[in-house]
Amino acid sequence: MSARPQPTILPYAPFEPLRDARAIIQHEAKALSTLASRLNETFVEAVSLIAACQGVVVVTGVGKAGLIGQKLTATLSSTGTRAIFLDPVAALHGDLGCVGRHDLVLALSNSGETEELLRLLPSLEQMKVPLVAITASRHSRLGCAATLTIELGPCKEAGLHGLAPTTSTTAMLALGDALALVVSERKEFTPAQFALFHPAGSLGKRLTSVKELMRPVEQVRVAVDTTTVRDVFVQHATPGRRSGAVMLVDADGLLTGIFTDSDLARLLERRRLDAFERPIAEVMTCNPLTIEPDALLEEVFQLLGERRISELPVLDKDGRPVGLVDITDVVGLGAGRDEG
Repeated sequence: MSARPQPTILPYAPFEPLRDARAIIQHEAKALSTLASRLNETFVEAVSLIAACQGVVVVTGVGKAGLIGQKLTATLSSTGTRAIFLDPVAALHGDLGCVGRHDLVLALSNSGETEELLRLLPSLEQMKVPLVAITASRHSRLGCAATLTIELGPCKEAGLHGLAPTTSTTAMLALGDALALVVSERKEFTPAQFALFHPAGSLGKRLTSVKELMRPVEQVRVAVDTTTVRDVFVQHATPGRRSGAVMLVDADGLLTGIFTDSDLARLLERRRLDAFERPIAEVMTCNPLTIEPDALLEEVFQLLGERRISELPVLDKDGRPVGLVDITDVVGLGAGRDEG
């Protein structure tokens, strides 16, 4: 009796993983494009309902949909919509008590037939809480019970066997982001409010106000513009780190110009030693770029980068200096966005 022939194992070419990965990403990208085109007035109604919610948006889902729900909860919370995540299993054992009559429930389930969610429906109906469902079909049991149903449409999962939730959860994630951000726009959520919710990391610092990180006027050099160049540098020493600029004001204390280390270097390079005995107004930079104390540091980074300057006077509403932003104080903060 002859031995059974062994199957031949073909080598997995190095390019094939890349081909497969690209196919998966392209498959999901196509699904997102289809989802975007199928959004209709129901999405707009859901935005209005969530934006008008006087309580908390309670997000719920099981398994992979639950993980997407947790991310959506975080996005809503950080963009001006109070939200919590409710585990459906825990809800069935008493945690449903966290839902109040002014709240709204946002349920995620691709099939719309998730048993744990369906068992919550009678209680939610009795509580008269609005229910927004994100599911593949409005004809599912979850879709039929919801106040509004945003349909994902049929989602063929990615990969060779198409078993693991991939395309469907990607669609949920994108739709959740769209919902949260459009609601945020409807509420006129501002960068200042966003900064309030993100106090840590470089992103939080970029979104803080100028007055929080500027050098106060007591710690920078300010001189009357009729003072000679020599006297400005002799008489106007300041404590702490020296800034590379002197802010010049008129007799009323209004900013008229700025004189920087670069201006001083140019005088020396051109051997204009006589200028040291002349009023600094003759060699200062008139009408320099300025910023208000309530502006965000994000605007500072933009101005410093676009105009290639190192110092930015901070003025009050009347035009009087209240501080100075020096590029050395903020250069590290603008290096990255570490939001997680």
